Amino acid sequence: MTQAAPAIPTRPAPSLGLRANLGQFSLLVLVNAFVGGMVGLERTVLPLIAEVDFGLVSKSAVLSFLISFGIVKALANLFAGRLSDRLGRRRILIIGWLVGLPVPLVIILAPGWGWVVFANVLLGINQGLCWSTTVIMKIDLVGPKQRGLAMGLNECAGYLAVSLAALMTGYLAATYGLRPVPFYPGIAFAVLGLLYSVFFVRETRAHARHEAQTAPTPSHHASDLSFAHILLLTSWKDRTLFAASQAGLVNNLNDGVMWGLLPLLLTDKGLPVEQIGLIAAVYPGVWGLSQLATGALSDRWGRKWMIAAGLWVQAIGIGLFVAGQSQTTWMGGAVLLGLGTALVYPTLLASISDVAHPEWRASAIGVYRLWRDGGYAVGALTAGLLADAFGIPAAIAVVAGLTCLSGVIVSGVMEETLHRTVV
Repeated sequence: MTQAAPAIPTRPAPSLGLRANLGQFSLLVLVNAFVGGMVGLERTVLPLIAEVDFGLVSKSAVLSFLISFGIVKALANLFAGRLSDRLGRRRILIIGWLVGLPVPLVIILAPGWGWVVFANVLLGINQGLCWSTTVIMKIDLVGPKQRGLAMGLNECAGYLAVSLAALMTGYLAATYGLRPVPFYPGIAFAVLGLLYSVFFVRETRAHARHEAQTAPTPSHHASDLSFAHILLLTSWKDRTLFAASQAGLVNNLNDGVMWGLLPLLLTDKGLPVEQIGLIAAVYPGVWGLSQLATGALSDRWGRKWMIAAGLWVQAIGIGLFVAGQSQTTWMGGAVLLGLGTALVYPTLLASISDVAHPEWRASAIGVYRLWRDGGYAVGALTAGLLADAFGIPAAIAVVAGLTCLSGVIVSGVMEETLHRTVV
């Protein structure tokens, strides 16, 4: 009598939800804080370094670091989404940190502005790969019911770190000069981000596959979708994904302009560098903290009108920097800009995740983030040319108008995505 072969134990299906994955989720929040800290180092001092250390006068030349950053980050987002579907999220995260390691050192040692631009090429790859994968991994872990909350927590950690790093570098620059001391914390951010990713972060693709097995049957199955199809679907063919993509582009267009021109505008108005650092920190600080509420509220109230309202609030905040003549008014503009961005940022990511099927969601997020972070390059190029031709206030005013128009497009084109059946 032959003996039956022993049954091969099957691995239990992964559990979805924030509580079931709290340890890994919290770790990814911490890792994303290091990602945000890397970009926050530049918020206050880099435009000033361009003028003081390297003598750049043209605003287009000053903003060249943002053009390189935006183009490279946009492309890195695109590849991060697709490659994380193919190779796994964790590998892409680790590669992103390896590329980011030299960034603070290159800026510290840069003998010319071209080296600073090159550092921002590396930073764009770091931000695109690392931020994209932490977003995708958190969405994998929580499942469909808590996407807004997950994105609120993710973006809160990232942009609160941006705020604190901007504030810290402002005070370090006022005390020790523009280089090298303000960039020393970036070395620690990069090393810690890499170590945590290598030794503690776990792969999450199994969670996405498990969700895909239980998700409603899509009208286009993932196996039928080429990457070109996903690119067209997210960019144009699906009206809701199009509305989200253009809103993301305009959001980062205005963020890039504030990053590059706000320190120069406030310097022209006579503010010292530590006060500029405070205002530059308030905007991402309000943005970061408010997302704790706005992400979760979008799970209850819906996505569409929070996005449209956020863009309109942003436009008002940007306008206050042009119209205002006091530090109080500029601080109010920073608060409104941060609040408006908090309404928009996690909600856009949640809306993309609502629409895209889990089997191609990472690729769709990559396409969305291609357009969103392409806004840095578009904004820097446009604002630089306008500022050189008509002055910084005029350039910022045009950006306020574009932001308002984007809100109108969302209100007229986008469909509500909360509880929408995936396509």
